[in-house]
Amino acid sequence: MGARVAARDLAVVATQLGRAPHPFERVVARCPWGRPAVVENLPYDTTGRPFPTLFWATCPSLVAAVAALESRGGVRAFERRAATEPDLGLSLRSAVTYERRRRRALALRCGSGARDGGALLLTGVGGVRDPERLKCLHAHAAHALARPRYTLGAAILEAAAPLWNEGGCCDDEAVD
Repeated sequence: MGARVAARDLAVVATQLGRAPHPFERVVARCPWGRPAVVENLPYDTTGRPFPTLFWATCPSLVAAVAALESRGGVRAFERRAATEPDLGLSLRSAVTYERRRRRALALRCGSGARDGGALLLTGVGGVRDPERLKCLHAHAAHALARPRYTLGAAILEAAAPLWNEGGCCDDEAVD
């Protein structure tokens, strides 16, 4: 894991996911109750195996809210909007550029050779190669929480709302 990952955050993320997480650099967004909501993944694990998603949503409530939006046709709807609304298309291209640049910087920290020959470093949000396409709204929502000026991601978050359980943290078993 990255040097900036606290043991408590690592334990909470593992509980949220129900498994050991892919190596990540840091927690980049938290839920209203202070628990990790989004992590920044390293592009490769210690064996060089690629992981296509830079910003990963870990909060179960956030994941469920975005999944509901996806099940209502959200991927196609937002892909159309990015193609027809210039500000959303521009924000998508900017996010793709950022993710490519950030993955390259993080790859230097991974230590082992990339099993994919570095192909992952050419991908955008959610590991998509075509900067005009969307695959996973979770990756865009996570990017928006990590980098709040991402207009397309902010629109996805708005459409998926409410993102958090109103009665308190959805992840009570992740408490100390």
